[in-house]
Amino acid sequence: MSKLSKQQIVDSIPQKGFFGHPKGLMTLFFTEFWERFSYYGMRAILVFYMYYEVSKGGLGIDEKTALSIMSIYGALVYMSGIIGGWLADRVFGMSRAIFYGGVLIMLGHIALAIPGNLTMFFTSMALIVIGTGLLKPNVSSIVGEIYPENDNRLDAGFSIFYMGINLGAFLSPLIVGEVMKTSFHLGFGIAAVGMFLGLVVFVLTKKKNLGLAGMQVPNPLTTAERKKTFTTFVVVAVVLTVFAVIASMNGFLTIATFVAFVGVLGFLIPTAYFIVMYKSPKTTEVERSRVLAYIPLFLASVMFWAIAEQGSTILALYADKRTQLHYFGFDISPAWFQSLPALFIVLLAPVAAWLWVKLGDRQPSIPQKFSLALLFAGLSFIVILLPGYLGGTETLVNPLWLVLSILIVMIGELCLSPVGLSATTKLAPAAFSSQTMSLWFLSNAAAQALNAQIVKFYSVDTEMMYFGIIGGLAILLGIILFLISPMIQGYMKGVR
Repeated sequence: MSKLSKQQIVDSIPQKGFFGHPKGLMTLFFTEFWERFSYYGMRAILVFYMYYEVSKGGLGIDEKTALSIMSIYGALVYMSGIIGGWLADRVFGMSRAIFYGGVLIMLGHIALAIPGNLTMFFTSMALIVIGTGLLKPNVSSIVGEIYPENDNRLDAGFSIFYMGINLGAFLSPLIVGEVMKTSFHLGFGIAAVGMFLGLVVFVLTKKKNLGLAGMQVPNPLTTAERKKTFTTFVVVAVVLTVFAVIASMNGFLTIATFVAFVGVLGFLIPTAYFIVMYKSPKTTEVERSRVLAYIPLFLASVMFWAIAEQGSTILALYADKRTQLHYFGFDISPAWFQSLPALFIVLLAPVAAWLWVKLGDRQPSIPQKFSLALLFAGLSFIVILLPGYLGGTETLVNPLWLVLSILIVMIGELCLSPVGLSATTKLAPAAFSSQTMSLWFLSNAAAQALNAQIVKFYSVDTEMMYFGIIGGLAILLGIILFLISPMIQGYMKGVR
């Protein structure tokens, strides 16, 4: 197939039919809604499933190990997006990547829904990691394909799409969190049904609504490249398999060593990205300066996500073990708290957008917004240590403390997440625009790789010290970043 032009793709798509937007947005909206429904529903109960006793329907894994596995799982999900993007660009296109990814995710949830052992559990995790890497980056990319060049509906279209993400993330923990009281496996089954519905929507409506969008392979492998890639894949797979077998036979391949290995990868991969971009002859002097400016922003993002992503690990454990779950006559599921981030984003995102527009040229610079995000993240951990300081760590905590902590970190996310996406597009070298966006998402992977080591230090006895040190460090880094913001701004060479 000859390379399709942007206009040919757009002409194949009905440009009206979903609130004044291209009809394909409906397909992508509901596909992503159900994918996020399945992902966040599963994630909301996964850590409880790992550390609950077998008699309570769990796997009986040690709490600290369960928290580390949860963090490494999150890191791998973000790392796999690089592979998913590459496969879509070079092998089978975005549309097929979405379908294959959805099938793998569904199979992963089905594996979790079947009572089994640790082997079944890790198999399901592998399926979901690979599947999410295929689906997540590519469904977002197709949104940009369905609009004509310079279409002023595009920003609003992404806002509608983003609403689908957050609606799925909000509803699923409420439903699955209630079901987990009866059976974890039933909860995972609901997540599988969610992904199945997403696949049904995608398959039945993509031809009519999406036309040619996502159908072509943008940069297909040549015959020689395909042969070389296949050979490399087979060699690497064989070497890793042999290494895994030998390591397992000698007792070296353990959960702890795997966690440590992924933790190292979490920082090695982005470091390699920075070095390649900076040294590339395709990068101009101005772009090199902007790459240097991007480094402290990347590190600030790692620190922020290291706190924000503990909502599914440490704060989930805190909700389960330290929080009053019978409140005002209601029995609260500990998983319900994981609906709050999506709810707060939906409520507060319009306020943040209005504020930046209102401030205009007086709004904080990009580095200053990142410093505010770190301050809010640190403050969220300071807030959650107060109940232990005021009432001791032996009494259960009013759930509103946890709600307040989550609210504060979500305010920080609005200062960092959308700003970071925008800054990435502005600071990226022209030859590395897509890869720099992958680098941005790797900051979350690095954060969760770091968390896999940090979470081991949490316990009821160390609670106040844990929250105090991490929260205090984030605040300190936020202050330092604010003070050096003018210097970073100088390296950004005109980008504000």
